[in-house]
Amino acid sequence: MIAMRRQSRPFASALLALSALVAPAAVGAMTVQPVVIDLATAGRAMSDVIIVENTFEQPLNVELSVQSIELTEEGVRATGEDTGELAVFPPQASIQPGQRQNFRVQYVGDPELARSRHFFVTVAQLPVQQVSGESNIQLLYNFQVLVSVAPNGARPAISVSSVEIGRNEEGMPVPVISAQNSSAAHGYLSRGRLRIVQRDASGKQVFERELSGPEVQQTLGYGLIGGSQTRRVTLPVPLPTADGTVTVGYTPDS
Repeated sequence: MIAMRRQSRPFASALLALSALVAPAAVGAMTVQPVVIDLATAGRAMSDVIIVENTFEQPLNVELSVQSIELTEEGVRATGEDTGELAVFPPQASIQPGQRQNFRVQYVGDPELARSRHFFVTVAQLPVQQVSGESNIQLLYNFQVLVSVAPNGARPAISVSSVEIGRNEEGMPVPVISAQNSSAAHGYLSRGRLRIVQRDASGKQVFERELSGPEVQQTLGYGLIGGSQTRRVTLPVPLPTADGTVTVGYTPDS
C-alpha cells in the first residue's frame, strides 16, 4: 500500500493571510472545526473541543499531535517541539462513516504566563488497510488548528505604529503597516476595522477606504498579532499612486 500525504496550507505563509481559516477546513469528506482556538490559563476557558467529521463511506483514522510555534515580525516559525503545555484527548480515534469525534484540547502549562503562547494541533489522517483488489494508493490529509493561550484576564491592545507605501506582487503601490500589540494577550486584526487614507504632496485626499472586520478576514485572514509583538503587514488594498502619504487607523470591535 502506498500512502500519499497531502499537507494543509503552510501556516508560515498563511498566518496573517489565514484565508484557509475563514471556514471549517474541508477536503473531500473530512471536516475539521474550528481552525482557530483561543484558550486562557484558568477557568472554563482552559479547554475547548476540535470536531472531526467523517462522511466517507469507510472509517476515518486520525491522529492529533501538538507543536509550539514562535511568531516573528514577518511570520511564524513552527518549532517542531511538543512542550507538553497542551493536552489532547483522545490523541487517536477511528471515526465511523457519518459520525463525528470530539477531541478536547486543554492548556496544562504555566498558569502565570508572561504573554500569549501559540501552538499548532495537527489533525492527520492515517492510512487504512485496503480491501484486496482495490487501488493501493491513498491520499492523506493534514489540517493544522491554531491554538493560542492568553494570560488570564488580559485583553489585546492593537494599534498601527507606522505606515509606509510598498509594492504588492503585481508591483502596485499598497500600504504596509506595523501593527503593534502593547498587551501580553494576543489579538486579531480581523476583530476590528482598518481605515486607510492617502493624500497627495499638496495634502489633498485622493483615496479613502475602510475595511470592516469581515472584510479584513476575507482579504487578510484573521491577522494574528502576538502579545507584546509588532508585526509588519502588507494590506491588499491597491493605492492610486505611490506618491504622497498614507495613514492607517485601527479601531477594535467593542
